[in-house]
Amino acid sequence: MEKIFGGPAIYLDRSDINTDEIIPAKYLTEVTKEALQPYMLEDLTLEGFDPKGEKLKNARVVVSRENFGCGSSREHAPWVFEVNGVHTIIAQSYARIFRQNTFNGGMLAIELPKTDLDRLFALQGEGDVAIAVDLDGQKVTATVAGKTESFAFDISQFDKALVKAGGWVEFADARY
Repeated sequence: MEKIFGGPAIYLDRSDINTDEIIPAKYLTEVTKEALQPYMLEDLTLEGFDPKGEKLKNARVVVSRENFGCGSSREHAPWVFEVNGVHTIIAQSYARIFRQNTFNGGMLAIELPKTDLDRLFALQGEGDVAIAVDLDGQKVTATVAGKTESFAFDISQFDKALVKAGGWVEFADARY
């Protein structure tokens, strides 16, 4: 089944959201990805954010600031997004290991420059934002209240191939 890259967005307006906030360390003993599902962003403290709220449950895209996924290197952080149906994360920058683990899982870690990210954040003031991703065209389109805005992004051919294959394992299986 092909993953959908886009959908309703949730905004986490803070830099340096770390892997302990994404998935608390006490759940790292779980043996399946599915067991992580109810704990996504459980320890994130952010004004107005509800880790058990409908907005997060319905989100398919996370929009955040710089250095997203910093802290301990763990595959569990992208996994918890994956099992919750979030396959696209948009930020100014990522911790290197989190970024690569996201692509290795067949998910998108899109980087936008600060000016574009600020424009994307401004849209949330107009209502619920839906985001569509054109992977081949390397473009993100945000729609809110009948208004659309598009943003170009860069992605390496290798990372794009990982995403299209569904992740590193699927990529390797198809080639080796």
